[in-house]
Amino acid sequence: MSDTETLQPPQAQIRQPGIEAEMEPAPEFMPRHAGVSRLAGKAALISGGDSGIGRAVALAMAREGADIAIAYLDEHEDAAATVALIEAEGRRALALPGDLVHEAHCRAVVAETVEAFGRLDILVNNAAEQHEVEDLADLEAEQLVRTFSTNVFAYFYLTKAALPHLDDGAAIINTTSVTAYKGNKTLVDYASTRGAVVAFTRSLSEQLLPRGIRVNAVAPGPIWTPLIPASFDAEHTAEHGASAPMGRAGQPNEVAPAYVFLASSDASYMSGQVLHPNGGTVVGS
Repeated sequence: MSDTETLQPPQAQIRQPGIEAEMEPAPEFMPRHAGVSRLAGKAALISGGDSGIGRAVALAMAREGADIAIAYLDEHEDAAATVALIEAEGRRALALPGDLVHEAHCRAVVAETVEAFGRLDILVNNAAEQHEVEDLADLEAEQLVRTFSTNVFAYFYLTKAALPHLDDGAAIINTTSVTAYKGNKTLVDYASTRGAVVAFTRSLSEQLLPRGIRVNAVAPGPIWTPLIPASFDAEHTAEHGASAPMGRAGQPNEVAPAYVFLASSDASYMSGQVLHPNGGTVVGS
């Protein structure tokens, strides 16, 4: 792809998680439509909710009437901006920094959410990291453990902590990825974690249906989020989304409605399923 054909300006960030405030152009995160109170009176906890897909989900759920807690690592500027946007929707917001790879922190995040809002109805497991490795022989054990700790273990920890507070009608929504279905030759460990999330979603759904708790997932394709410039070099970032049938990266606010749907009573007959906002890629189940 030549410079004149780039989809977004070449750019890279030096560490994960990436910073949304540094992206050019800024991702589109505001909900596209007025809310209709589909989540009125509910409280949601969203990991990785400071930016990217998590921010868009937080704002979309706030517009539908939910109070929102966002768990994030240390991107304080992005988190503060998200809190302000949630509050502008007329909802309560709570920002909870810290590393979710630690089970004790996950328990604290849930406890603080319940203390602040008096309830928990929606859990969105969304925080993730990825690191390119061209050759499996170069995949260090430290990276492998870290990726699984963030992308899989933290989902288990947050869910375990949340379950005592979730009642009949509650919803758990996990973020997986198109890479769980297609694979990715330079993201072998990341794609493997996303496959684990699919299995986690399906298995947990079977376990929790007798309690009236629905568990579903969303598998985005290439989306314009801080994870992209924080994961890839400038050239790759400029071409992000080119491989999608639609020929572009998706925007976070094109993905967020899938989460709102799964959290709402509109999805009352859905559990153990995965939605695929991926730019037209057809994947198997």
